[in-house]
Amino acid sequence: MARKKNITERAAEYSTLALLLPVSTAVVWFLGHLLDKACGTGFLNIVGLLVGSVAGFVQLIRQVTRDTHDNDG
Repeated sequence: MARKKNITERAAEYSTLALLLPVSTAVVWFLGHLLDKACGTGFLNIVGLLVGSVAGFVQLIRQVTRDTHDNDG
């Protein structure tokens, strides 16, 4: 059985969530930008922006669902 997390542990988890979405979006956008320069295209930065945003939201939803499930049981 998992132990209950104290307030500082929860605050640390949620502060990382606050940075997760913008950082994941920026990193994957930057990779798309580099690929655009290397390949001579102009759309990979947009693809990277979308992929980074989706990845950030998926992780956000997973964490919130996990915390909600932990609080129920």
